[in-house]
Amino acid sequence: MSGDANDARLALTRDLDAYVPSDDRESTMRLRLTDFVRTHADCFARTQVAGHVTGSAWIVDRDATATVLVHHRKLDRWLQPGGHADGDPDVRGVALREATEESRIYDLDVHAIPARRDEPAHVHYDIRYAFYAPRSEAPIVSDESHAVAWIAFDEIERYAIDDSVRRLVAKSASLCRPVSGSFRQARRD
Repeated sequence: MSGDANDARLALTRDLDAYVPSDDRESTMRLRLTDFVRTHADCFARTQVAGHVTGSAWIVDRDATATVLVHHRKLDRWLQPGGHADGDPDVRGVALREATEESRIYDLDVHAIPARRDEPAHVHYDIRYAFYAPRSEAPIVSDESHAVAWIAFDEIERYAIDDSVRRLVAKSASLCRPVSGSFRQARRD
């Protein structure tokens, strides 16, 4: 393992240690995620069959009243955009591949992924970042999704979402607003 990868793991564990969980469930997720990163040198690689670190983006509009969700092709669920690190220890960069602004850790989630034909069941240690985007920006569907759309929070229950997305919606009230029409880092108060 290179020094850069070890440095990246150390930096991520510092970020996780500094993160203030919103509730007991998230405190447990933070402990699991931090322990996984500390004990698995290959935590960013998809080849780590026990699980791997992923990054995702919680994208909201200026008023924090709508979000961008994708209908994931393989999981057949509406989720926030995100992806595998594929060996890249810059988890924020992983989330940035799905969005355009800088952020800090906004939410944590550890969830099981079922086995598929060429992959065993494993765990995603998902680190989520919040981003602002103008609602006038039309999201583009990728090969990994059936659909992608801006979805108003008051319409979110019409979609087959899970509790982790509901939690992200509930936490959105804590996001600060952009200043002077520009998009700034989303923060928790």
